[in-house]
Amino acid sequence: MTPNAPAASTFAARAPSSILSGAPAISTDRSRLVNPGDEELVTRAQQGDRRAFEDLVERHKQKAYYIAFDFSRDREDAKDLSQEAFLKAFTNLKKFDGRSSFYTWFYRILVNLCLDYKRRQKRAPTDTFDETLESHMEPSHEPKKPRSPDQQVLAGQFSRRIGEALEALPARQRTAFILKNHQGLSIKEIAELMETAEGTVKVHLHRAVTALRQSLAEFA
Repeated sequence: MTPNAPAASTFAARAPSSILSGAPAISTDRSRLVNPGDEELVTRAQQGDRRAFEDLVERHKQKAYYIAFDFSRDREDAKDLSQEAFLKAFTNLKKFDGRSSFYTWFYRILVNLCLDYKRRQKRAPTDTFDETLESHMEPSHEPKKPRSPDQQVLAGQFSRRIGEALEALPARQRTAFILKNHQGLSIKEIAELMETAEGTVKVHLHRAVTALRQSLAEFA
């Protein structure tokens, strides 16, 4: 479920092709087989190497999509948000000074875009919470047992209630919860991304979990 960006002719002349097409970059340079880190790719991209930035897009686009989906609950909006984040990173790459990692810098851009999106949107989630959970579960070798009609109804109610409970959380609590429990970021990474103290992140997480437990008490 990786982002496949729609055509965007206004950016075509200046954006790397992988942002616009979703196609992986192919290189014949033997040195690139070493799999350089983000910092090296950023340095190359800042020097005008568009293929280096395409590699950054390929490396991060799936995770960017999942984060955007966790916030938007809409597949197309998630694609648009992740693409917009890469475009914004590309156009502002010269301003990246290395004081934080590219990972932190880029995902801060993405999360801020997602929070702006949430402030603009008032509609209810259009996808169920199950999709996010299942996309991060390890595949099982055991065949899944079909759910009974009662189980399907209960699962649907639980999914909707979780979505509603997440929507009801204050923005920073929801952000911390999504990044920790859906995306697996550490407290330190979340603090850097949210530009706050680690203790504050822990408070946000504690309050979010408490609120979610109260909202889902009937399913306990």
